[in-house]
Amino acid sequence: MGQHVSRTDFEWVYTEEPHASRRKIILEKYPQIKKLFGYDPMFKWVVTGMVLTQFAMMYILKDKSWPVLLLVAYCFGGVINHSLMLAIHEISHNLAFGHARPLHNRLFGFFANLPIGIPISVSFKKYHLEHHRYQGDELKDTDIPTYLEAKLFCTTFGKFVWILLQPFFYAFRPLFTYPKPPTILEVINVIIQLIFDAIVVHFFGLKILGYLIYGSLMAMGLHPVAGHFISEHYMFKKGYETYSYYGPLNWITFNVGYHNEHHDFPAVPGSRLPEVKKIAPEFYDHLPQHNSWTLVLYDFVMDPDVGPYARIKRKAKGLST
Repeated sequence: MGQHVSRTDFEWVYTEEPHASRRKIILEKYPQIKKLFGYDPMFKWVVTGMVLTQFAMMYILKDKSWPVLLLVAYCFGGVINHSLMLAIHEISHNLAFGHARPLHNRLFGFFANLPIGIPISVSFKKYHLEHHRYQGDELKDTDIPTYLEAKLFCTTFGKFVWILLQPFFYAFRPLFTYPKPPTILEVINVIIQLIFDAIVVHFFGLKILGYLIYGSLMAMGLHPVAGHFISEHYMFKKGYETYSYYGPLNWITFNVGYHNEHHDFPAVPGSRLPEVKKIAPEFYDHLPQHNSWTLVLYDFVMDPDVGPYARIKRKAKGLST
């Protein structure tokens, strides 16, 4: 089973999450960063190109064998679908059409969701914004693993399996730890996605729907682009709860690697996050950072000091200590 992790609990702190206070300090020194707020007018065209690429791949692959489909799904289609998930992340912050047009953002989220095969757009927004507002909160931050996960996957092999199953934990964890009633938009998201999936099966066959869904799942597990799930908030250095990554995979993931910058300024679209670091380098250069998501996955599995317990947590307000 491999080496046992050294941690037996999460890292509990009694301070506020660091991003709101740092945002205030940075804006006092560099008010010009406010000019970066808003949306990127090119974003919708990039996302549309990704969706259309997957539509074309459905036709190209419709007569291919399962081994070919799975290989292409892992190396190509899954990468595009993962990028579309991160586009949905941008859309959840209203960065496709701006805060003045929330309906445009929601409708575009439905469109970006189509090749992923599983309806996630609206549900993701519902939980993700609370991850920003209540980072580390034992109840409201559903990005943090449960005690059951941390106890079950506490060895080298266990952590490897946990990474493979990560898409399922990511999807179902909120339903158990912080359930919320479904909204009308979630129901619409599900209906649109099921209709699209049925159309895919009718015209291209079940294998092509498998290509889309398997690609989405594989690229959320043991895959280089999935390294950001671990790199963003798992504590690789004691006392630090958010980490940025400045490697080349940012080019295909809407700069999600600039994660300290993103949490400091969630109103800045991904394409402009490098400009935040350029304007205020003294606030970011000294912070621990990652340069390889693949190495992050390797270190997470092999390092006994890192594992599902390696997260900073805070007591939920209103709950007894």
